[in-house]
Amino acid sequence: MQYVKLGRSALRVSRYCLGTMNFGPLTSEADSFAIMDKALDLGINFFDTANVYGRKTGEGVTEQIIGRWLAQGDGRRERIVLATKVYGRMGSGPNERGLSAYHIKRACEASLRRLRTDHIDLYQMHHIDRDAPWEEIWQAMEQLLREGKISYAGSSNFAAWHIAQANAQATQRHLLGLVSEQSLYNLSARMVELEVIPACQALGVGIIAWSPLAGGLLGGVLRKTDEGRRASERIQQAVEKRRSQVAAYEAFCSELGESPADVAIAWLMHQAAVTAPIIGPRTLEQLTDSLHGLAITLSNDALSRLDTIWPGPGGQAPEAYAW
Repeated sequence: MQYVKLGRSALRVSRYCLGTMNFGPLTSEADSFAIMDKALDLGINFFDTANVYGRKTGEGVTEQIIGRWLAQGDGRRERIVLATKVYGRMGSGPNERGLSAYHIKRACEASLRRLRTDHIDLYQMHHIDRDAPWEEIWQAMEQLLREGKISYAGSSNFAAWHIAQANAQATQRHLLGLVSEQSLYNLSARMVELEVIPACQALGVGIIAWSPLAGGLLGGVLRKTDEGRRASERIQQAVEKRRSQVAAYEAFCSELGESPADVAIAWLMHQAAVTAPIIGPRTLEQLTDSLHGLAITLSNDALSRLDTIWPGPGGQAPEAYAW
């Protein structure tokens, strides 16, 4: 396993980040434990979750599963960089969501209880809260940092100007600020190349790419359909909209002698701004199968072909849309 610094911090994380959103709703607790054990064996030290994962409002089902896994001991907690998130609704009350100082404090303490740990390594804001001033947000984060309940702060689903604004305010408070941004980024979803990625590179914020396979669109969906496997209705609709691109992509992957899923992961690994893609396996087999993406080197010609099949927004702003 390869390790890199998370943004401008000195923290080193694995090039794969283990996503846990399936733990509970789709993956049993026993299988979730097996996946986390295997991830450790493979050298994956970066585990990502969120307080809303588990599909049961307010219960934090996925965090609870991870907490019970950590409670087994044997150095598990010391061997991982544990990331979770705050923002989503955790109850019916008016203050049980968002990024108010009130909610951040309560949500962090609840996550710590569910995760059965005394600190969160990377505490990420799951979405921008336009009602919460940055002075209030950083006041809450600074208190958590001072109490040792979190070590670093990150963001997810932020626009470039949110990231710039957040870190400008953090600098005024003599804080490190955001060290990572978790964004939707894959071959078929490249809008972050316009402004989010340039902003992150300028400010030393690492990109953690979620949905690297576009929910299955980049995972060989046409071949799987030919084999008789039925895709979800959402993926079927996506395929119908982009069938020619998906067909061209899968044909090119065949030329390379690689699976579409592995090529999609390898492409992300070739993007300089990306710290780690989030691998969200439902099964142990999916975890082990994903490792091959680390070993693929894509030539410049191959990268150009992929750009032709899945064109991005045209580069960085403003050159992408202005003279």
